Order: sequence, then structure tokens, then C-alpha cells
Amino acid sequence: VQLVESGGGLVQPGGSLRLSCACSGFTFNNYAMRWYRQAPGKERELVAVITSAVDTTYYADSMKGRFTISRDNAKNTVYLQMNSLKPDDTAVYYCNARIRGYDYWGQGTQVTVSS
Repeated sequence: VQLVESGGGLVQPGGSLRLSCACSGFTFNNYAMRWYRQAPGKERELVAVITSAVDTTYYADSMKGRFTISRDNAKNTVYLQMNSLKPDDTAVYYCNARIRGYDYWGQGTQVTVSS
């Protein structure tokens, strides 16, 4: 199983970024996918979830209306579109797949929101 995030970077407050997570080594369309983030000195927190079947989505309260999770099963890729970014969104963002009870993680991609 391999998860590879990309798309992070430095953005000004109010700006947007689109993160991608390319997945391999498992049947991607069979599993829900998650994005987490971890800010310096804080615990890792769930950002968003997208299910495998009907693409039902879930967002943490602070991300609702600003972030959108989506997936392309043909490309084995999950995305996180982030709009109206705030300095508090600064964190390392991780892609996650839970397969048969085991959590797989990517290496993370840094998002820094600063003027």
C-alpha cells in the first residue's frame, strides 16, 4: 500500500490549494479515504472523509463550507480542495486509508497559510 500526497505549499490567507493523494497497492474504490492534518504541537485531527460507494462525505466543523473532498476512482486518487484558507489551517496534511483495520498513511504535505 502506498499513499503519496502532493499539492501543499505557501499560500496567503484567503487563498486556495488543492491537495492530491495518489494511491496504489490496494483496490482503491473499495475503501473510504480520509484526510487528516497535524499542526505543530497539536494532535493529528480528522479533516474530511469520503466513502467508497456513494461518495458520501464528512467534514470536521471548522472545515465545513471551505474544504471539499473528492475522489477519482479511475485515477486511484483522492483530493482535498481547500478554499478561504486561514493561518490556523497551517499543518501537515496526511492522506489515510483504513484497510482491514490497519491505518495506512502517506508522508504528508506541508500547507502554510501566511501573509
